[in-house]
Amino acid sequence: MTAPIETLEFQSEARQLLQLMIHSIYSNKDTFLRELVSNASDALDKLRLESYRDKDLEADTSDLHIAIETDPEARTLTVRDNGIGMTREEVVALIGTIAKSGTADFLTKLKEAKDAAASQDLIGQFGVGFYASFMVADKVTLVTRRAGTAEGVRWESTGEGTYTIQPVEDAPQGTAVTLHLKPEDTEDHLYDYTSAAKIREIVKKYSDFITWPIRMAGEGEAAEAETVNSMKALWARSSSEVTEDEYHEFYKHVSHDWQDPLETIRLQAEGTFEYQALLFLPSHAPMDLFLRERKRGVQLYVKRVFIMDDCESLVPEYLRFVKGVVDAQDLSLNVSREILQQDRQIQLIRRRLVKKVLSTVKTMMTADAEKYATFWREFGRAVKEGLLDDFENREAILEISSFASTHDAEKPTSLRDYVSRMKEGQEHIYFMTGESRSAIENSPHMEAFRAKGFEVLVLTDPIDEMWVDSVPGFDGKQFQSIAKGQVDLESEEDKKATEVAREQQNKDFESLLTWMGTALGETVKEVRLSSRLTTSPACIVGDTHDLTPTLEKMYRAMGQELPPIKRILELNPEHGLVTGLREAHASRPDDEGLAETAELLYGMALLAEGGELADPSRFIKLLSGRLEKTL
Repeated sequence: MTAPIETLEFQSEARQLLQLMIHSIYSNKDTFLRELVSNASDALDKLRLESYRDKDLEADTSDLHIAIETDPEARTLTVRDNGIGMTREEVVALIGTIAKSGTADFLTKLKEAKDAAASQDLIGQFGVGFYASFMVADKVTLVTRRAGTAEGVRWESTGEGTYTIQPVEDAPQGTAVTLHLKPEDTEDHLYDYTSAAKIREIVKKYSDFITWPIRMAGEGEAAEAETVNSMKALWARSSSEVTEDEYHEFYKHVSHDWQDPLETIRLQAEGTFEYQALLFLPSHAPMDLFLRERKRGVQLYVKRVFIMDDCESLVPEYLRFVKGVVDAQDLSLNVSREILQQDRQIQLIRRRLVKKVLSTVKTMMTADAEKYATFWREFGRAVKEGLLDDFENREAILEISSFASTHDAEKPTSLRDYVSRMKEGQEHIYFMTGESRSAIENSPHMEAFRAKGFEVLVLTDPIDEMWVDSVPGFDGKQFQSIAKGQVDLESEEDKKATEVAREQQNKDFESLLTWMGTALGETVKEVRLSSRLTTSPACIVGDTHDLTPTLEKMYRAMGQELPPIKRILELNPEHGLVTGLREAHASRPDDEGLAETAELLYGMALLAEGGELADPSRFIKLLSGRLEKTL
C-alpha cells in the first residue's frame, strides 16, 4: 500500500519569510550549506547526549557523521546525518511554523527595510536556518526518522505556501535534506552546487571546526568517502592557530546569526578544575532580547561532549546576549539543569566569565570607542539590569555604563568622565528620570541646574527608574535625583551671604504656604519654597524615598496595588504669579477664587513635568473662566 500523502499549509509568517528568502535577499547564497551542516551537527550532538542519558535507546552511535552527496545529472545536493532525527510532529513544528517570539514584529521591520543590506541585517537577527535552502533550490525534500522509533517521515515543498508530508517505512536513522537545485546563474551569485570542488570550498570556509566528520565521495568510482573538515574544536586550539574568519564562522554556527560578532573572548583555566571558554559579544541585539520566553545561555560541553545548548547557569540574565561555548573537564556527563544551578564549579566558572566579559567591555571603552558605542547602544539596557541583582560586580557594571547627560546633547558620558567634570564642592551625581530627553530637558526641575551649570544625567530607560534607588553611588559620590527631596546648590559662602534674606523670605511666605497646604491637602503632602526654579512658578517633587510617578505607573500596570502617593508642591518665590498670590491672600484671605488659583498652579506644575491631571475637565473649566475675565 502507498502511504497517504497530506498537503499542509505553512504558518502565514513562515510563508512570508520563505518568500523573502527565495527572492534573493542575500548576495552570498553559499551560506545555505553552513546552515544545513550546522543543523546536522546539532542533531548528532543531541543523539550522543540522548544515548548517554538513555542506555536503552535503540540507536546506532557507532559512526556518527555528516555526509554530503552531489548528483550533477539530477542537479541535486543532499546533506545527510545519522543523528537524532525527527518525528512527524517535530517536522511540522520545526519547519511548518516559526516557533520564535517576535515573528510579526520581525516581518513588519523586514518589509519596512528599504534595501537588501537592511533586510539582511534583520534576517540575521532572526536566524532562518533551514529556510536558507530555498535560496538555491526550487524544491526541498527531507526524509527523517527519530532514533528509537520505527517509522520515518518524508517532507517536501517548493516553498510556495504548502508542503506535503507522508510516513516512510524504511527511512534510515537521522535526517537527509535533498535540494533540487536552481539552474546555475553566476550573475545572481548562484553557483554550481553539484560541483565537489565548490562544496569542499564552502565546507572549508564555513564549517571546518565542526567536531563531527563531514564526508564526501572521493574521486573515481571506487574511491572511499573522505573527510573534508579538520574537526578541531576551535576553543581547544591555541589562539595563534585560529584566524579571525574562523572565529567569526564559529560564532555564526553557535548563534545562528548571519553577521560577524563584535568581539571574541577566550578564557582558559587550569589547576583545581579545568575549563576552556570561547565567548562572543554579538554586533546587534536579537529581536527577543526583552521577551520573557526567549532562550539564553552558552553551550556547555564536558570533555568535548556536547551537554546542552542554553546553559543559563553559566551566564546571568543581564548578559543573556553573550554566545559561545564552555568546555569543562571535571563535570559529569549526566548533569541536568537543576544540578548545574547548585554545582560549585559551575558557579566559579560563571563568576570568572562575568568578570571577563565586563573587563573586556571596559577595555573596549578606551581601546575602541566606536565598537564600545555599538555595544552599549545594542545591549546597555540589558546590562543595567545587573545593577539590581549582581552586587558583586555592581562597581564594574557602573564603570562600563554610559548615560545621556546635559554635558553633550549627542554623546553619552561614562560616570568616570562625569565625576572628573564635577564642580568644586559638588558632592552628588545629579540625575533625572523621565520618558524622553525633551521631557527632562524642559522640566522645571532642570532650571536652577542649568542656570548654575551643573551637569545632570538624563535617564530615559525604564530600568533606570529601578536601579537609581538601589545603587548608593559611584566612586564615593552619591546619586541624587533633581526631582526628589531638597536641592541645595549654594556654596557655604553663598549660604552665609543669603541667610538673612532667606529667613525673611520664609517669614513673608509662611502664611501663604500654610494656607495652600490646607487648600491642596487632598493632593499634596506639603507646600514649600523652592531653590530649584528660576523661570517657572511651581514644580512638583517627590519626597526623598518616594516612588517616582513613572515607577508608580509601572507597578500599577503590573497589577500591584499601591497606596496613593502624595508629593510636594514647591513655589518659586521670585515669580510674579506666586508673589501676586501671596499679596492677594494677605489682603483678601476669604476670597474663594484664590483656592481655584492654587488649584490651577498645582495643575500647571503637574502638566509641566508630564503628569496626568486627575480631573482634566475641571482644570479646563477653571482655566477658561480665568482667561475669559482677562478679555
